[in-house]
Amino acid sequence: MSPVWPSSAVPVRSVWAPNLKHESANLRHVARNAQYVAIDVHYPGVVHHPSQDHNALTVEERYALVKANVDGLKPLQLGIALYDSDGGYLDAWEFNLRDFRPQADPHDENSHAYLAGRGLDVGVLRDHGVSADVLSKKLFESGLISARPRRGRSRSWITYAGAYHVAYLLKIVTGGAPLPRDVAGFNGAVRRYLGDQVYDVARMAADCLDMPLGLESIAAHLGFHPPLGSPRLAAAAGVHALQVFMRLKYGKLGGDVRRYRGLLEGLH
Repeated sequence: MSPVWPSSAVPVRSVWAPNLKHESANLRHVARNAQYVAIDVHYPGVVHHPSQDHNALTVEERYALVKANVDGLKPLQLGIALYDSDGGYLDAWEFNLRDFRPQADPHDENSHAYLAGRGLDVGVLRDHGVSADVLSKKLFESGLISARPRRGRSRSWITYAGAYHVAYLLKIVTGGAPLPRDVAGFNGAVRRYLGDQVYDVARMAADCLDMPLGLESIAAHLGFHPPLGSPRLAAAAGVHALQVFMRLKYGKLGGDVRRYRGLLEGLH
């Protein structure tokens, strides 16, 4: 049976330094029963590019590019959407990070301008955001992230075009450590911290007829409205990824998405 979605628009809880303690407690409360977790990371573009067509690269070559960019750049926002299919409850958080300095840190100017046009102000992030180190601690405290192999039923983790999103999440939870040196190490780290139920909506949508390109376009095509509070930034993308995942899984793909497990757009 397909889960019943809330009829109202999903609220986004925007998290800054002043309300971090309060929203971290809310996250812990909801995370206890969350069966599905969707993530999206906003980051300042890419500065390392392939020397040939991306489609011609091997998986290891693609990963090397992801690693070079993620190791060298700093995330700006982490959006998290949680869903408990038993209770039909969905909520979302947008953690605003303060570590990026545009005058000193590498970034792509076009990406910076694109995010600014969507409402992301890096000056406000710097003044009022939280550090990635503090966010890492809060994610572990919430129970969403664990450094030990999980027992029992694993949560499902969802993203859209997710190689960079998952890689940046690993960077956050490992305290900014460099990503593993190869794909095997990366996959092992993903299993360690997230488990083995990781799905990319972009890979799923590619197998569904008449789906448009782009997460927002797919969400609109399926009848989902932008979330309340932060409709164009990281949490909104997490909400849409989760909504689209559930609709595709139960409405288009017959409830069985095992063939998509672990396949991340941008790597595979």
